[in-house]
Amino acid sequence: MNTVDRRNFLAQSAALAGGSLLPFSNSARAEPPTETKKIRLIIDETICLAPQFLSAELLRLEGFTEVEYVRQNYGEFPNAGSSIAASKADITQDAAISFIPLIDAGQPVVLLSGIHVGCWELFGGPRVDTIRDLRGKRIPIAAQGAEEHLVISSLLAYLGMDPRKDVEFVTIPDFEDQRKAFVAGSVDAIFAFPPQPQKLRAEKIGHVIVDAARDRPWAHYFCCMVGANRDFATRNPVATKRALRAILKATDICAQDPQRAARYLVTKGYEPSYETALEVLSNLSYRRWRDFNAEDTLRFHALRLREVGLIKNASNKIMAQGTD
Repeated sequence: MNTVDRRNFLAQSAALAGGSLLPFSNSARAEPPTETKKIRLIIDETICLAPQFLSAELLRLEGFTEVEYVRQNYGEFPNAGSSIAASKADITQDAAISFIPLIDAGQPVVLLSGIHVGCWELFGGPRVDTIRDLRGKRIPIAAQGAEEHLVISSLLAYLGMDPRKDVEFVTIPDFEDQRKAFVAGSVDAIFAFPPQPQKLRAEKIGHVIVDAARDRPWAHYFCCMVGANRDFATRNPVATKRALRAILKATDICAQDPQRAARYLVTKGYEPSYETALEVLSNLSYRRWRDFNAEDTLRFHALRLREVGLIKNASNKIMAQGTD
């Protein structure tokens, strides 16, 4: 396997991103300088966040001399959006639905753009073949407010079920412990993000009952979006724009050259298996950030979460308060 050195990666990145982001690619020289030279992003083991990882060198081209990746602490915060709200980092990819309760609660986060569609999958055990079969079943979640808790609640609400009454959420913080409980039969389903679905299939554990990349209506809404700490974005509008531009260029690289992006992830240690990285990058809809309406995603999930009492505000207020 060929390694990816910094010079070659930047050359390929410029070639790929330059033609696909014309409104952005030629404007940097005419813009005022960034208000800050430092930018902090979240890092964890979920490799659908590949654009965020690939953006490191592109951020330096945008004028950031200090690019810091902050490890997501799931013991303290249920999701990356919560870390952003707490000013542990400045900007991040995270599940669109994870930002909605934060916005509803008045937390200082603002959503900037959609990124991709369809990274998560829900696996069922022997007694679960459909979403409706989850009634009366036990489902593990890392924490209340974690992405899987919110997504599964939205899934159930869409089918007229009430997650507060119809299922039992079992808090198991570590995914490996969730997997063991699923194999042992003490829980009936498991929610997985890349590379977890690929590993579950390789081990022939469970079967997919919802695939967000293929199953409607979820395949028509963003999974991940980019959000920023509102205070950071307000103080640093140029820096925020340039950071977003770098992430969107990296998103285009994932779409146009998944092989190179996969090699980069392996070289940098984000994923040990090139084959797994390539499968994830090839199957996710990184091209859709231009096509889908981010407001539709927020409206869809906000309606579902409000139906089951997980947020208080209407979707139009969520969008007015939490988007840019």
